[in-house]
Amino acid sequence: MLAVANGKIMTMEGNTYQKGTLLIDQGKIVAIGDNILIPKGADVINAQGKVVMPGLIDAHTHMGIAEEVYQYEGDDTNEMTNPLTPHLRAIDGVNPLDLAFGDAISGGVTTVAVAPGSANVIGGQVAILKTYGHIVDQMVLKEPAGLKIAFGENPKRVYGEQKKTPSTRMATAGMLREMFSKAQNYAATPKERDLLLEPVVKVMNKEISLHAHAHRSDDILTAVRISQEFDMPVIIIHGTDSQNIGKELAERNIPVVSGPHLVNRAKVEMKDKSWKTPGLLAQAGVKVALTTDHPVVPIQYLSLCAALVCRAGMSEEEALKSITINAAEILGVDHRVGSLSVGKDADILIVSGSILAMESIVETVIIDGSVVYHDQGEPA
Repeated sequence: MLAVANGKIMTMEGNTYQKGTLLIDQGKIVAIGDNILIPKGADVINAQGKVVMPGLIDAHTHMGIAEEVYQYEGDDTNEMTNPLTPHLRAIDGVNPLDLAFGDAISGGVTTVAVAPGSANVIGGQVAILKTYGHIVDQMVLKEPAGLKIAFGENPKRVYGEQKKTPSTRMATAGMLREMFSKAQNYAATPKERDLLLEPVVKVMNKEISLHAHAHRSDDILTAVRISQEFDMPVIIIHGTDSQNIGKELAERNIPVVSGPHLVNRAKVEMKDKSWKTPGLLAQAGVKVALTTDHPVVPIQYLSLCAALVCRAGMSEEEALKSITINAAEILGVDHRVGSLSVGKDADILIVSGSILAMESIVETVIIDGSVVYHDQGEPA
């Protein structure tokens, strides 16, 4: 048994213990509070003067499939030969030895959603992974965890240059409707296995959600329109100018994974990029998580992104939620991660101060009850 004692425990469930104790056994949190008796023989980490909080969650990355130090050799992000590839699984392209996983841990990121890229209208299936391990199957938290689809510039550019469909936004939407219609028919009268249609049926059965790459408001609303036509749950990924339609998204209970923010305006559809967007969405009642879109922004800077959106107007509470419990709820894994409570995975950070403060250091990282990182030196 492992005990983390005497720290300021931020549970991200609305309560904070100023000098609390956590007990961990077999990878799970078994007790938490102010007056917890530490069993004899337990290993004890003294967190006096430190902040104890849940591990951070990045709700959209390309970790392991877009390796940082490689070009062609380590890039498995996009299969740019067919615009409809729902049968592809991100997990089959992940290299768990990608340097990014170590960077994630040093920055306090313990869970990531790994998605195919946005070149295709349907890119493939999303995997949610813990960031520690050497065998990807043992790192899986949920898989499949979503179906990646894309709107806007990327599909029309990739296939327009090849003189193929789609070369317009209309064609992107039309191809999605055609595929979803086939999946409806397949679900009603299945004959033999169809690996292209099976993941779409999972979305229709609400087992997983659509992860819709969309920057511009009109593209976001197209994603919403199509998801409602086929009664499919959808998460908006990026949502660069989604603050313009925050009310509409809130009314439909559609969450936004906002970002990457620590970048320039790389293309036309990002012209309205603003650090204020996450805060404005939260004020409108939209559930918001943040993304680095790693490797676009290095994964270890997730907490820095939260600090900067906080500086731009998002409340400190919402900024912290956007990289913990909100991300877990949006991804459908909040029963396991995202907050500290009895029965949840023991994914825990010990930080020298607020994770939103530039001077704070992630000193200790615990994943599934095991200490996987400890550093009292310079920040990652």
